[in-house]
Parts: sequence; structure tokens; C-alpha cells
Amino acid sequence: MKKMACLLTMLITVQSLMAQNNTSNDARMKWWREARFGMFIHWGVYAVPAGTYKGFPMARGGGEWIMNRSKIPVAEYQAYAKQFNPVKYNAEEWVKMAKDAGMKYIVITAKHHDGFALFNSKASKWDITDATPYGKDLLTPLVAACKKHGIKLGFYYSQAQDWNNPGGSVARKEMREGWPNPDSAKVDAYTKANNGHFDPAQMTQTFDQYIDNVAVPQVKELLTNYGEVAVLWWDTPTNMTDDAATKLQAQLKLQPNIITNDRLKRPNFQGDYKTPEQKIPNLSELDGRDWETCMTMNGTWGFKSYDHNWKSVSTMVRNLVDIASKGGNYLLNVGPTAEGEFPAESIQRLKGIGEWMKVNGEAIYGTKGNPLKPVQWGRITRKQNTLYLAVFEWPANGKLEVPGLKNKVKNISVLGTKNTLKSNTSGDNLVIDLSGKPTNDIATVIKVKVDGNL
Repeated sequence: MKKMACLLTMLITVQSLMAQNNTSNDARMKWWREARFGMFIHWGVYAVPAGTYKGFPMARGGGEWIMNRSKIPVAEYQAYAKQFNPVKYNAEEWVKMAKDAGMKYIVITAKHHDGFALFNSKASKWDITDATPYGKDLLTPLVAACKKHGIKLGFYYSQAQDWNNPGGSVARKEMREGWPNPDSAKVDAYTKANNGHFDPAQMTQTFDQYIDNVAVPQVKELLTNYGEVAVLWWDTPTNMTDDAATKLQAQLKLQPNIITNDRLKRPNFQGDYKTPEQKIPNLSELDGRDWETCMTMNGTWGFKSYDHNWKSVSTMVRNLVDIASKGGNYLLNVGPTAEGEFPAESIQRLKGIGEWMKVNGEAIYGTKGNPLKPVQWGRITRKQNTLYLAVFEWPANGKLEVPGLKNKVKNISVLGTKNTLKSNTSGDNLVIDLSGKPTNDIATVIKVKVDGNL
């Protein structure tokens, strides 16, 4: 009996701890789940070459990968930093553009795979204050602007890949992904023999030394010197070890409320949410975990001068609605220039998204996924006793069918207007009489209040 009592006590204790952990997780994730929309910023020395090396545009990949894909030697790449002088950088303008677009948080590349730190780091001189003529920490004014305007700020940190600080890992890419180097076969053989490294300067220390001397101290700096950090966004755990990941994760105690993604090291370090990249998952791919789609506005993360393949405002708004209808977040990227400006095309699109969000943000913020069957005419989000029907394709007969809604309808209105709509039922479907034209070419949102929770 004593043994059974002891086992029962242990079981109750474990259940209690699990419940506490879930409560704690829910408390940390609350703002993030309500935000639904954030800005990704990829910025660094790679904005100087802007996707071109030796006169050749990159054959593949985003501008932030130019050093690896084009196999630019360490010393040569570091010389670009002397041209990285973002005198037009205005952190408050950036934050206001994000806020006006309807974004609730920002995640910026504090250090990408090229190892360049946008902050004043004591762990490496390969940073904004020591390696550039600009000489000032870029994160400090961004922190201040985010605090002033009520925007959450997170830091992206490349914890394993680092192509400049010795010992960092390097994902192996073949020379054909960069420029047509006549010595491609020789370079490819070298990277194959050296675990992706393409310059002996990258191998003067071990990976463990890199973790201990650069990665851990820099993460500690980020979590110590900038006040509250909302998100730590790890990326590409190339050659990552459990030991290194444990050391990095231990730094999170400096920020008890911080949220992290799932890219520290898979599968043992799952973080708080999943990160599908450049795609929106199908419903069949969702497993109940929190998730966030990160996506570019054109075809690159870091600035490329010649990438003009811009998504339309309509596409990006509908992406946001689609993601919210599946219970996810949308992290939409901007790649600033080396001078510190957002591309004009990005600014125009942020404004366009903001115009839609000013009227219809209610259908995005704090919502959960569609509780009904998928519909062909658009997407559905929900709050307690309210459905938001984002209509992409206006029905030709003016009758909008909502399948499987069994709750009694209290009121139907159109966001941004004083219009109320009438409805009736047809079998298991609610049929709304739209009696007019769409109010928005991207998505007109119909608000349906019902009795009882959905």
C-alpha cells in the first residue's frame, strides 16, 4: 500500500508540474498568439554586394548567403564591412512602418550566418562597432523605438553556422550556386573534404571553441544588454551538438518570459513553436503545436539589388488571412539596403497591407483557426462567439454559404461599414444575403455573431 501511495503521489506531482508548465507556457505565448503578424528583418554586410560577386548575380539563394555560395574568402568578405555605413538608418521610421502595417512584433538578424553582429560584441571584433565606419550599435535605437511604440522585439541568432568567426560550422553548398568560377571542381573538392569550409581561416579553432568563445557569450550579451527580449529566433543547426545546444539554452534563464523557435537543434530542443519557411502548411500538416510561417516579400531575405519579383499586397494579405485561419503567425521579411533604408517596394507594400489591416485587423488579432469546414470563397477565423468570414471570391449570386454553423445567429455585419446583413439556413448551411458589392478587392470581411461559443 505504501508503494502504491508513493507512486500515486509521484504521479500527482508530475501532473501538477506538467499543468504548471502548460500554464507558464500559455502565459508566455499569450501575446504571440494574439499578435498573428510580425516583421522579419534580414540586415548585414551582405547588403553591400547585394547579390553580385565578380560581376555575376548569385545563381541561387538569398543575398545573405552570398559569402558561402560564391565562396568569398574571409579577408575579402570582411573588406565589405568598410562599405557598410548605414547613415540613413532610422530605427523609429522602421518601427512605425511595421506598426502602421499592423505588425505587432519585429525579429531582426542580430547575427546571421556570415557571423557579423549588428551589436557591440565583446566576444568578436567582427561586429558593427569594430569592423565598420558606422561604429555604432544598431540594436540599441531599435530597442528604444520598439519600446516607445509598443512593438515586441526579438533577435535572430545563427548559433551554429558562422563563416567568419573561426570554428563556426558551414553548410556545404556547391560552387555552381554562386558564380561560374573556373576552379569550381577544385573548390567543391575542398569543401567536401573540409565539412563545408572554403577558407583555411575558418578552421583555426574547433566548433566547441566557437561555441564557448563566441556563440554563448554573444547570446548572453543579447539577453543581458537590451532589456526585455521577446523572441530568440535560432537558425540552421548545422553540425550542432546536444552539448552546445544545452549551453546556449541555459542562457535563456536570463529572460524568463522569452519565446524560442524550433531551430536550436532538432529533435531534442523543440522550442515553443514551429517555423515553416516560404510556405503555408496544409491543414493535414498541422499537429496542434504553435507555428509561424516566415516569408519574403520578393525572392530574397537579404537585400539583392536586382530581385524585383515582388509579391502583391493582395497576395500577402491573403497569406496572412490564410495563416490566421489555421491558427498560425505570419513573419514577413524586409531586407534593408547597406545605407539603412527599406526598399521602396517594401515600403509601398507595407502601406498597402496597413490600409487593409486598419479596417479588418479585428479578423486577425487574437483569433483562432476556422472551426468549420474549409470554404472555397475565402477563409474563416474566430473569437469566442464570433466568426470572421474573409471573402476572397465574391459569389456571383450574392449568396454566401457557411457550412455547418449550427449556432443561432445574433448579428451579421461588414467590417468597416455600418451595414448589417440578413441570412437564412439551408440544410446545415448558413446562407448570408450579401446584397451588394465587395467593400474591398483583396478581402471583404463579414462579421457573424452567434449565441454560445464556437
